[in-house]
Amino acid sequence: FLGAGKPPMYGDYEAQRHWQEVTYNLPIRQWYFNTSDNNLLYWGLDYPPLTAYHSLLCAYIAKLINPDWIALHTSRGYESQPHKLFMRTTVFVADLLVYIPAVIFYCFSLKETSTKKKASICALCILLYPGLILIDHGHFQYPLSLGFALWGVLALSYDWDLLGSVAFCLALNYKQMELYHSLPFFCYLLGKCFKKGLKGKGLVLLTKITGTVVVSFAVCWLPFCTDMEQIMQVLRRLFPIDRGLFEACMFSSPPPRLANIWCSLSVLIKIKNIVSPQTQLKLSLAVTLLSLLPTCIKLTVQPSLRGFKFALVSCALSFFLFSFQVHEKSILLVSVPVCLIINEIPFMATWFLLVSTFSMLPLLLKDGLLLAYAVTTPAFLSLCGASFSILDKTSAEDLQLKPFSLSMKGYVSWFKSFSKIVRSLFLLSVTLMGVLSLVCAAARPPQRLPDLFPVSVSVISCLHFLLFLVYFNVVILWDSKNSRSQKKIN
Repeated sequence: FLGAGKPPMYGDYEAQRHWQEVTYNLPIRQWYFNTSDNNLLYWGLDYPPLTAYHSLLCAYIAKLINPDWIALHTSRGYESQPHKLFMRTTVFVADLLVYIPAVIFYCFSLKETSTKKKASICALCILLYPGLILIDHGHFQYPLSLGFALWGVLALSYDWDLLGSVAFCLALNYKQMELYHSLPFFCYLLGKCFKKGLKGKGLVLLTKITGTVVVSFAVCWLPFCTDMEQIMQVLRRLFPIDRGLFEACMFSSPPPRLANIWCSLSVLIKIKNIVSPQTQLKLSLAVTLLSLLPTCIKLTVQPSLRGFKFALVSCALSFFLFSFQVHEKSILLVSVPVCLIINEIPFMATWFLLVSTFSMLPLLLKDGLLLAYAVTTPAFLSLCGASFSILDKTSAEDLQLKPFSLSMKGYVSWFKSFSKIVRSLFLLSVTLMGVLSLVCAAARPPQRLPDLFPVSVSVISCLHFLLFLVYFNVVILWDSKNSRSQKKIN
């Protein structure tokens, strides 16, 4: 575990255990407030109510096994083999009940996976994505929010719009980072209502969805609705905007080592020193919204399930690159939607998932997960390469770029050798990531540049992500299939 046995914070494992301690021993009205029994500087609750309820449920089970695990104050930093087994089991059960079934049902529901063998291979590739495995088990994170979001996507694929809305509300009320996926859900459902007609069936559907969302949030927040101060305190804990643009970075000391645009730019321009926190917030908000706008407009005007899945990727990637207080682990919010389209664009999806894992390398090295990274990443590449024959699927048509290439045919001559260029870039990228991974693990940086290796990882990953953002937006905006598939919605 990250931080295991290292006071005073002891790492993410201790955070999850401490939340069980707090939720079990304190009344609900004190969960998010700083008191003598709840020091918010020591892993104070900063996730929405469903996370707190889940911690409380785990605490009741822990109390039955060993009360010392959640004893108020005296359990701080508690570590033992039985307790580690218990905590690992809670993650495994969460995986087994929510995330894994969502992946399996999704893969078997795809029209593209015509046989059970293809569906099984697709599910196996998604479940063996190393980024999620290493973070879930290395950082001790529960995958419930991602699992609920997947159930939401699955429900919408069957036109169960109300169930999909409930599932996504659960995801959002488990982790506020699910805001990365909120606009595609909103725009897709709003677009469906528009197409059905806001004076007829569309208005009825919009009313039902609105009522479902309001009721779902009301149920989740009911214990905190006793007074406005409770609600405001929870919101302050969820969105600590006063801490500045880089607060969520694990390596927030200069230079920040995160693969988004602000941290990459800070290598050259000291943004923290020349821009106030409030200006940082406004700037990141403006740039994020501008990058989201084309995709959201297209999805609202031409709602389709395929466009919705690609929009989940594009919007989440925009949030990661440009939004406020991003964490290294937030790239998983982009990676999971990419997993959903791995059967449609296996080459680009595999490439992105490799880069996303590589982008967390400084964090993984800090956690002592080098061996796990070195084993799981090549294994994942081999599995996807063998399962999807990714190097044979690099044509403009395979990459969903046929409409764009046709529109650019008279202006760009290199489209004739497009496949060769793409394969060469991929091999160069993989080689660069492999070499830099070895250097980070085995070599010492120069004394004058102690952050050279992690900063190199972050900047290279950021450049990859910017190119991927352009790619996904091109696919979405030039997608002629959307116009055909929206007729089915009508």
